[in-house]
Amino acid sequence: MNFQEYRPSGFGILPPIVKNLIIINALGFLAYYTLGSLYNLDLNDILGLHFFMGDSFTPFQYVSYMFMHGGIGHIFFNMFALWMFGNALENYWGGKRFLTYYMVTGIGAGLIHTVVIYLNLMPLLSEVDLLVNNPNSIVPSTELRQNYSYFVSQGFDGNDMALFKMWLLDQPVVVGASGAVFGLLLAFGMLFPNSLIYIYFAIPIKAKYFVIIYGLLELYSGIQNSAGDNVAHFAHLGGMLFGFFLIKYWRNSSSNY
Repeated sequence: MNFQEYRPSGFGILPPIVKNLIIINALGFLAYYTLGSLYNLDLNDILGLHFFMGDSFTPFQYVSYMFMHGGIGHIFFNMFALWMFGNALENYWGGKRFLTYYMVTGIGAGLIHTVVIYLNLMPLLSEVDLLVNNPNSIVPSTELRQNYSYFVSQGFDGNDMALFKMWLLDQPVVVGASGAVFGLLLAFGMLFPNSLIYIYFAIPIKAKYFVIIYGLLELYSGIQNSAGDNVAHFAHLGGMLFGFFLIKYWRNSSSNY
C-alpha cells in the first residue's frame, strides 16, 4: 500500500496566486485594525457580507468579504490552510484555474450562507409581524426574545418594530476566507486522497478521510446552531459543495484535466 506524504514548502517558493492572496488578506486585516483604531471605521462592516435584504448590503461584498477577518486566530488559521493546501493545488492546476476555483468557492460559500440566513430570518420577521398585528396571538420564540433584548440594549427604541425588523435584516454579516479555504480542502482531498495530513503536526490521517470527517463535523455544528456559536458553518459547507461540482465539471469537460 503506497502513501503520499504531503508537507508544505516554504513561503519563498510559493506560487504567485497563493502568495498574493495571502498578502491581500494580510493588508485587509491590517487596514481593518488601523482604520478602526485611528478613525473608528469598521471596515468589516463595510466589506463584510451582509444579508441582501438589509440596508448595508452591496453586491461587491460577495467578493470583498473573503479578504477580511475578525481576529488574529481567524486570519492565521485561514492563511495557514491557504498556504498548506493552495501550494499543492496551484502547482497542480496552474494559476488561472486555481484562482478561478478559489473565487468560485468563496462566492459560492457566500451564496449558501445567504440562503441559510434567509431561511432563519423569515420566521423571525413573520413573528414580528404577528406580534405587531396581534400581540396576544403567539408566544415569542427564544431566538426572537434574545434578538429583541440585544436590540434594546444597544439603545434602540423597543417600541419601533419597523426599526427592529430592519435591524434584524442588517445584523447577519460574515467575513473571512474560510469558505474558499474549505473549498481548497475539498479539492486537496479529491486530487490527493491518499496524501497524509498531520493533525496537530503529529497524528497522520489520509486527506480523503480528513475531508469527510471535517465536512460531517461542520454539518453537525451547523444543524445544532448552538447559542454563542458565531461560525458560519454552512458557508464552509457551501465552499466545499461548489468546489465539488466545479471539479466534477472540469473532469467531465476536459480531457486534459
